Amino acid sequence: METAGPGLIFTLIAFIGGFSILVFVHEWGHYKMARLFKVRIDTFSIGMGKEIWGRTDKNGTRWRISAVPLGGYVKFFGDASAASNPGDLPEGLSEKEKADCFHFKPLWQRALIVFAGPAVNLIAAVIILGGFAYIYGVNITPSIISGVAEQSPAEKAGFMAGDRILSIDGKAVERFSDVGETIRLYPNARVTIEIERAGEIKFLPVTLGEFKQQDRFGNIYVMGRLGVAAVDGVHHTVGLGGALLEGTRRTVRMGKTMFSTLGEIIMGIRSVKELGGPVKIAKVIGEAASIGAASFISILALLSLNLGIVNLLPIPVLDGGHLMFYLLEAIKGSPLSKKAQEAGFIAGAALMLIFMVLVTLNDLQSMAL
Repeated sequence: METAGPGLIFTLIAFIGGFSILVFVHEWGHYKMARLFKVRIDTFSIGMGKEIWGRTDKNGTRWRISAVPLGGYVKFFGDASAASNPGDLPEGLSEKEKADCFHFKPLWQRALIVFAGPAVNLIAAVIILGGFAYIYGVNITPSIISGVAEQSPAEKAGFMAGDRILSIDGKAVERFSDVGETIRLYPNARVTIEIERAGEIKFLPVTLGEFKQQDRFGNIYVMGRLGVAAVDGVHHTVGLGGALLEGTRRTVRMGKTMFSTLGEIIMGIRSVKELGGPVKIAKVIGEAASIGAASFISILALLSLNLGIVNLLPIPVLDGGHLMFYLLEAIKGSPLSKKAQEAGFIAGAALMLIFMVLVTLNDLQSMAL
């Protein structure tokens, strides 16, 4: 049964709250690693723009909530701005001040401080997904086919009951859930599926079908269809260690899917219309929050993983861009010229602006449909 959406006010509150949590987690990673290396931190801000609330702790860090609830930053001592650009080397500092300054720390320490933000986002996804595994247990179903639907893509391609699916277009699968997660990404696509049948390895080309699924809010999703059924699975209760392993497994699989999907968009295999922006993210968070706390936390895990991966892309203005500059510095033996770094950041900012315009237009077009 279709349910009315959660409403604009509820969606905005859920989006601001959820996004602020993700930003805090990300910036907390930078902050904790910087504190470990004794970097003085001037500001820890959730949001951008004018401060609406703040307090200064005993270390001199100003903790603040800012007026624009999108993004956030940690500003290190000596930074010309909140961006902590590698080219912004402060001048006129005493030796004591240099010891507290991010820009005068060894290269490996600066790299770890930058990497810590995305890393904590990835770790947060592992912990959340592992937490669900610990609370609810894990259903494990082997990737063995128990039956094939009549006139389905699987039947036409020659699949049989008892076949074990090993990989799909070279992507290894371990469980039947892995099969579903991969197949649904490729409606009407031609893929090659590796199977094991009676101890023999076979490769079966198949043109997938499609089916449309509508959620309780009226959103319609077009997904790939193979047309096979699974054997019975087994429910396992896992301890803390097993839960973390399961959380890691799920995070790695989702990360691989995000990377492959992004690569397919860049190569033109998938449409850029599949990309969503802030409007779509707000809608998804609001709908998840309206279902319940578990659904809200689950979507935060997915978005935390997304935030971590996107920030590791080698684009100046992102953490990955900083790390790229540090890698070049390590190879060259000295930092790139300030002019070269500024040119990189201008190009990166332009690229991100184009991307934001593109995904926002996608959002607006999807709302108009």
